[in-house]
Amino acid sequence: MRRLAVLSFHTSPLAQPGTGDGGGMNVYVRELATALARTGVACDVFTRSSGQGLPATVDVEPGLRVHHVLAGPDVPVAKEQLPALVGEFTDRVLELMAGDAGLPLVDQEAGPFEAVHANYWLSGVAGHAIKHELDLPLVSTFHTLDRVKAELVPEEVEADMPHRRAEAEAAIIACSDAVLASCSVEADQIVELYGADPARISLVPPGVDHACFGPGYRPQARRALGLPRDGTVMLTVGRIQPLKGIDVAVRALADLCASGDDAPGAPYRLVVVGGPSGPHGDEEHARLVRLAQELSVLDKVTLVPPQPHELLSSYYRAADVCLVPSRSESFGLVALEAAACGTPVVASAVGGLTTLVDDGHTGYLVEPSDPAAFASRVRRIVEEPLVAERQSTAAVLRARSYTWRRAAAALRAIHDELLTGRLVECS
Repeated sequence: MRRLAVLSFHTSPLAQPGTGDGGGMNVYVRELATALARTGVACDVFTRSSGQGLPATVDVEPGLRVHHVLAGPDVPVAKEQLPALVGEFTDRVLELMAGDAGLPLVDQEAGPFEAVHANYWLSGVAGHAIKHELDLPLVSTFHTLDRVKAELVPEEVEADMPHRRAEAEAAIIACSDAVLASCSVEADQIVELYGADPARISLVPPGVDHACFGPGYRPQARRALGLPRDGTVMLTVGRIQPLKGIDVAVRALADLCASGDDAPGAPYRLVVVGGPSGPHGDEEHARLVRLAQELSVLDKVTLVPPQPHELLSSYYRAADVCLVPSRSESFGLVALEAAACGTPVVASAVGGLTTLVDDGHTGYLVEPSDPAAFASRVRRIVEEPLVAERQSTAAVLRARSYTWRRAAAALRAIHDELLTGRLVECS
């Protein structure tokens, strides 16, 4: 494969992760496209322009370009209103890929577009149409699935997408030539909840940039961030929304303090890195502040706005433990990045987190929405330094097997195989 069209309709890989609609998917698209470009695959990423003040086309590095496509108003739009703009986005991308006034279908340097990779279901709707219009294979990565959320957090589905997302996902899966799953748990969910053909599902775990995310000296990291050198720092990273369960981390902090573990010489502190996201983001942010006040731990909670991705490594290194209390998680990039930095993880036993965290070896898995269980595991890590040291070493070794280069190689092999086969037809 020499040239790939990557669709990231609702969020740009150049956007700041941790706020708005920017999260792990932004990192995934940017890092995977970068890794592919460095193997010689020209990647054109198409995203909806939302008034970022960036040029229509940004040359990120050789072989990687991001195109900001005008579809609807050139301002941020609530995610629940975005489905109405997918049709216009699709038409504009088709014009850019094949129209006389757009990007040439045949590029002198890279050749013709050979495949489409859609990220999230909105991009999948566009990719489905582009596949048939240009007769190109379609690869889909969903990142989250409506029917999974419906089982775990039905209120999020009702608030987030009043449209028929699940039906759209089923249609995209049925016509995709390959569906990428980040782990075996997600693959099983796609088969069980959507009736997908297992033969067309490929496991391609995301990676981590080990040049950026690696072990470091905790006191120096804390000094750089202005955090107290003494005491225990618990860290959560991610968008502030009910799905992420940050309230569980606040309650776990209160549990540790109330049980007498918060001795004057070793106080506990919770650092939350991220901003409000989704229709309930601001409401959730206010709720977390009220909760911390009610539990008398507001002075022990530090809310940090979203940080550039490369700076997150300092926060991971500064922390004694990283909490990932999500109620649903298809993969869990935060857990992987923390592990790469040698920070033990205490995470909800859901989704991809169950494949990333080796319970008792690289961290702990606990039942979601159980603050006492999170507090208990944090307490053990803090009170047993040998346990913390062993988990830190094991986490780093485990994380080394996850690289973007390996993910790009796997994806390139999938595309090469698709180019020699017959396209899946809609049933």
